[in-house]
Amino acid sequence: MHAFLKRNRYYLGAILLLLVAYYFSLPQIIFHESYSTVLEDRTGKLLGATIATDGQWRFPEGEVVPDKFKTALIVFEDKRFYSHPGVDVLSLGRATQQNLSAGKIISGGSTITMQVIRLSRNNSRTFFEKLIEMILATRLEWRYSKEEILSLYAAHAPFGGNVVGLEAACWRYFGRDAAELSWSEAALLAVLPNNPSLIHPGKNRDALKSKRDRLLKRLLVVGKMDSLTYELALTEPIPDHPIALPRLAPHLLSRLLKEGYSGKRVVASIDRTMQERVTQLVSYHHERLKGNRVFNAAALVVEVKTGRAVAYVGNTNAGATRGEAVDIITARRSTGSILKPLLYAAMLDEGKILPATLQPDVPTLINGFAPRNFSKEYDGAVAANQALIRSLNIPAVHQLRDYRYEKFYDLLQHTGLTTLNQPADHYGLSLILGGAEGTLWEITGLYASMARTLNNFFQSPGSNRYNKSDFHSPLYKLSDSTRYVGIESSSWLSAAAIYLTFNALQEVYRPGEETGWRMFHSSKRIAWKTGTSHGLRDAWAVGVNGEYAVGVWVGNADGEGRPGLTGTESASPLMFDIFGQLPGNSWFLTPQHELHEVEVCSRSGMRATELCEAREKQLVTRSGLQSGVCRYDQRIHLSADKHYRVHADCESVTQMITEARFVLPPVQEYYYKTKNLSYKTLPPLRSDCANPAAVASMDMIYPQRDARIFIPRQLDGQQGSALFEATHRQPGAIIYWHLDGAFMASTRGTHRVAVAPTAGKHKLTLVDEAGNIVEQMFSVISEN
Repeated sequence: MHAFLKRNRYYLGAILLLLVAYYFSLPQIIFHESYSTVLEDRTGKLLGATIATDGQWRFPEGEVVPDKFKTALIVFEDKRFYSHPGVDVLSLGRATQQNLSAGKIISGGSTITMQVIRLSRNNSRTFFEKLIEMILATRLEWRYSKEEILSLYAAHAPFGGNVVGLEAACWRYFGRDAAELSWSEAALLAVLPNNPSLIHPGKNRDALKSKRDRLLKRLLVVGKMDSLTYELALTEPIPDHPIALPRLAPHLLSRLLKEGYSGKRVVASIDRTMQERVTQLVSYHHERLKGNRVFNAAALVVEVKTGRAVAYVGNTNAGATRGEAVDIITARRSTGSILKPLLYAAMLDEGKILPATLQPDVPTLINGFAPRNFSKEYDGAVAANQALIRSLNIPAVHQLRDYRYEKFYDLLQHTGLTTLNQPADHYGLSLILGGAEGTLWEITGLYASMARTLNNFFQSPGSNRYNKSDFHSPLYKLSDSTRYVGIESSSWLSAAAIYLTFNALQEVYRPGEETGWRMFHSSKRIAWKTGTSHGLRDAWAVGVNGEYAVGVWVGNADGEGRPGLTGTESASPLMFDIFGQLPGNSWFLTPQHELHEVEVCSRSGMRATELCEAREKQLVTRSGLQSGVCRYDQRIHLSADKHYRVHADCESVTQMITEARFVLPPVQEYYYKTKNLSYKTLPPLRSDCANPAAVASMDMIYPQRDARIFIPRQLDGQQGSALFEATHRQPGAIIYWHLDGAFMASTRGTHRVAVAPTAGKHKLTLVDEAGNIVEQMFSVISEN
């Protein structure tokens, strides 16, 4: 054995040295604790934080230690901190002498660097452990600068209870950022880690104050403060108990945890002041809404230029019993009518419509799909821009059928909607009426993207002015940016189409779904749109100007519908109040390069012909130059007294009077003339000019003219119904049924409708697609 040791003494020595070096080596990562998730606004102000997974309030390490705390700490703990190599021999000697004199350990003589090592190892305090701390402290000094060592200490020192680190202590005890500490507060926090289990706010207050005051005296003696500052510092009270941390963006903080930022410090793009204002507005409107048992609301403000979120209020903060914990901003909800502006812009872009082209607004049945307007009324025909601001459903469905829902589905995906998780055929034409789901996050981002595309159009001269990456979802981290894809000659929507759409949407006089027309007062030009989902479950309002996009959702997180829960009545007032708090009032420049002036017929909104009586100039997209000419202004021939229509087979050409008349298709005319009293219907054909072979195209089977019918009650006592039936010569014809002037239903093929009229006289009216009308009176006999 001796010979073996002698022969291998060099190898064994090397191994021993390696073991010693390993034992006394400094780990690459010194601390392995879990951290709180910290959310800060764009200027570094705290918005909120979560407790670490080990139950401690421990913020991630910061980069800068405030000067007052740094000064107080060095004076109290390690006055030669900037001159020693990690171990202060003089301090150790003094501590040894004090301990021997007292007969017990009353001073450790540890430097701040040694304390960092002790905090990282968290081992029992023995002489051997002290020796290890001294060795590792010198290694720490080699690896880190003095400022970095102070940062490590400030982030991991215990401050009593479950509070660890300077930042957490500042918020828990004083409710403010570490940079705002007073001398009194800095001194108190400097002495706390010395014995945090014995002295912390809430107990031993006299001892804590005495210790703080002694440090303040030392700071005065060494010239770190003047006498007046010292006297004022002595008067500051000791905090009574820990303070709750700010909860200014709780739903965004929860989102961070879900998206993998647990234990991280995230600097958000949120502006704390604006966040507080929007939160207050949401709370104010919530008080108004909850009287109708509407308990949830959310609001999002996005900068147009950067796409960054400025305010993120995910829900009301009234409690946790009504779904307040749900982040509505990222929740999928029925979109209602909120996507109609995108379709309008797409139709303009392709020249399928001009801004005010007449759109059909009549009872409609398309492959079993029968859309209705919210008001359940029909205008017959309505200008496209008016249909948009009035949010009429039937014109939008006709537009989508013309544009094709498959194309619109692709456009939505390209412009930022990721919630379409079914194929296009699954949604069909209902895609424009809330048949799909969207999030407030992406929909507000879509409006902001349209505004950004329009603004950036003016940033690049020449033919290539578009950047498709302008269309993207909002960003909430200050460090986030979008991927630049290069300038192109086109984008998903043209600047001209977006501009015309925003121009239409800036009308502040809007129809309230239940309260009639409303005037919304705003000193700012805002393009805005509302939406209401089926069943009154979701109320949307999204607005945009040259600087900001604001999205608002109001409803119940559990999906319960409520009477009056509409975009116009419930969501838009909050949206306008938020815009009132935003700075600036810029509107969009006119993209003259892409707009062209044409003459249109004032009544049809289509390109004018020589038959149009009233004309006006209008700006259109480049594709709009190839749109169809007006087909409603027609040349008609009248008898000399203008009471009848005639033609060459029944009247001499010299006796005819030829006029240009605005003529709508028969079904559109039937509804249009009731809303437009100035509309002139065509005179009838003179009797000798009618086609003698013409016969009635439809007729009533039941009830017969002037019939008196009795409708018995059902077994449960409810009012019964009668089955009315009609016939039509064209097998595929659609008949529109009206009772006493109110639309009931439309039928195709088999024309039967169940009707439950009240007792008394009634008028039944049938209208087919060709405008043929059958009217019939009948009476319902009372049971008495």
